[in-house]
Amino acid sequence: MLLNLHVKNFVLIEEAEVDFSEGLNILTGETGAGKSIIIGSVLIALGGKVSADMIRKDCESALVELTFSVRDEQVREQLEEMGIELEDDLLILSRKIMKTRTLNRVNGENVTVSILKKIAGLVLDVHGQHEHQSLLHKRKHLEIVDAYAEDELSEIKKCLSEEYHQLSVIDAQLSDGTMSEEEKKRKIDFLQYEITEIADAKITEREDEILEERYRKMCNSQNLTESVGAFRECLAGEQYSATSMLEQAARSLYSVQSYQDEMIQNMTSELATIEDLLSGLVHEADAYIEGLQYDGEEFHETEERLNLLNRLKSKYGNSLMEIAEYKEKAQAELDGLLNREQMCAQLEVKRAELLERMKQHADAITILRQKSAKELEKSIVEALCDLNFLDVKFQVEFHELGHIASNGQEESEFMISTNPGEPLRPLDKIASGGELSRIMLALKSVLAAKDSIGTLIFDEIDTGVSGRTAQKVSEKLVLIAKQHQVICITHLPQIAAMAQNHFRIEKQALKDSVTTSITLLSEEESVEELARILGGAELTEAVYENAREMKRMAKQISEKC
Repeated sequence: MLLNLHVKNFVLIEEAEVDFSEGLNILTGETGAGKSIIIGSVLIALGGKVSADMIRKDCESALVELTFSVRDEQVREQLEEMGIELEDDLLILSRKIMKTRTLNRVNGENVTVSILKKIAGLVLDVHGQHEHQSLLHKRKHLEIVDAYAEDELSEIKKCLSEEYHQLSVIDAQLSDGTMSEEEKKRKIDFLQYEITEIADAKITEREDEILEERYRKMCNSQNLTESVGAFRECLAGEQYSATSMLEQAARSLYSVQSYQDEMIQNMTSELATIEDLLSGLVHEADAYIEGLQYDGEEFHETEERLNLLNRLKSKYGNSLMEIAEYKEKAQAELDGLLNREQMCAQLEVKRAELLERMKQHADAITILRQKSAKELEKSIVEALCDLNFLDVKFQVEFHELGHIASNGQEESEFMISTNPGEPLRPLDKIASGGELSRIMLALKSVLAAKDSIGTLIFDEIDTGVSGRTAQKVSEKLVLIAKQHQVICITHLPQIAAMAQNHFRIEKQALKDSVTTSITLLSEEESVEELARILGGAELTEAVYENAREMKRMAKQISEKC
């Protein structure tokens, strides 16, 4: 359910905040008051296209924010799969529009527009003139039939979709086998050459690291030998070395050892330790210098080996591990080419089995759709009659595609007759704007119990209707509002009277600017707004009484629905 709409510096709105409630929320206002801006701000928050001119004059940015309460378990699970965590069941969608970029956030975390749209589609559904027109497209008709039978169809459609993907993979593999014998031979020769080149190198684990370390030592051997040699000379040279100085120090201590002095004994012991450490360092230096000795042939071999490994890296991967992985893939591809006929035969068997399963699932989907369509036809006719279609006929026709697609083997088309004696014709051939809006409302009322989306927004639902038909439309909205939160913008008093929560949209002229505001009306204020809609410029007591009577009648109707 949509709890709150917060808009700041958006077009004509300086700042507005609206708290919506359950049931039927109605928005009314004078023509040009900014009702379209309110719907526009909601569409922007849901991921609609933005532009810099949406920012209020003399402002740096605009903000639109929607706060939802999400309690439906299915919706919560889908949000969790997208990594959206709810706190106290709240979902907050916001967009900050700046002159050069837009920030999209869900519960404070930055997201892409595509993610924002996907999340928005789970919690809110907006129906305006564009959505009504979508009824004219046949692809929408099959979606509606499937939505009506979702409980029975969802699992089997999922199986068919997965099988269709598997078929695409098999067909792609088989198409790879259509290369000519000449192309196949060239490919086999090339793969064999690459595999042989890698195998002949006889690469060992971490060989490149070991060789690079050895090569660096060879290249710097003269400097290393001189430096380590000087280090050794300081430790154990013939004159003034650490070793000779230690020997002299030892003789000095040994000459007084007979005095049995504890401090002398400790220093003698520590000196012996130092002599051992020094001796060890001398041996390490000797070994290191000896290891630096090499001949020209060894240097050349090391350099050539490194060049070979680096050449292989440039062709097959950035590391020895990647080279090994490339060889495995090349070998697998080579094996596939050498055994192409056998593999293609196996794929053909799999393909035939898969097509058989797909046909079974597609047939089952067709049967379920036809069964569902009959029930849908009956429900829609009843709903259309409720909406003042006096002698309406409605039928779902199916047409075979001639092949199995990812969602079945047929398409559907809605056929309708709205006048007595008229034959059934495609929806796009006869429906007017007013009829389309009522047909959409009928569909939503039929699908309401199966729809997990918590909030429905209706804009221009009253297009082309008046009088008794408008009353019927208002009653249908009340019925839908029993199962969903409904937000409806209207010009008709029959619909406005049904409001459980009535908001007025007003345009106000300030000093140097114009702003749009939204106000929740009290019971008496709602009557005044109804009177304005009914009476136009002159509001007499009779008009007010008429408005009060409409509110009383609306309450009675609402209680019966």
